[in-house]
Amino acid sequence: MFERLIESTVFYSRWLLAPMFVGLALGLVLLLVSFISEFVHFFSTDGMFHSKATALFILELIDLTLIGSLVAMVAIAGYENFVSKIDFRDDLERPEWMGKVDFAGLKLKVISALVAISSIELLKAVSYTHLTLPTSDLV
Repeated sequence: MFERLIESTVFYSRWLLAPMFVGLALGLVLLLVSFISEFVHFFSTDGMFHSKATALFILELIDLTLIGSLVAMVAIAGYENFVSKIDFRDDLERPEWMGKVDFAGLKLKVISALVAISSIELLKAVSYTHLTLPTSDLV
C-alpha cells in the first residue's frame, strides 16, 4: 500500500512540469516582442542604408527565430514526452514531427539548434567588430 502511494506520487508529479512548459510558451511571446522591437529599432535608424548593418539586423532576426523554434520544440516535445500527449482534433494542423520526437531525438535537435545559434552569435560578433573598428585595428 505504501509502495503504491509512493509510485503514484512519483508518477503524477510529472504534472508539476506543466506550468514550466506554459512558461516556455509565454517566453515565446517575449521573443516576439523582441523580434518586433528589432524591426522598429532598425527602421527608426539609418541602418537600412548600410549593408553591414542590414546583415547584422538579418542575423539578429534569424537568431531570434531559431531561439523561438527551439523554445517551441522543447515546450511541445517536452510536454508530450514527460507530461501528457497533446490531443488534437482531426481537422487541426499538426506538425509532422509532433508525437515522434523522443527524448534522445529532442536532445539532438536542441544540440543542433544551439550550434546554429552559437554560430550566428559568433558571426554577429565578428561582423559587429568589423563594423565598429577601423580596418587598421583588425590586423
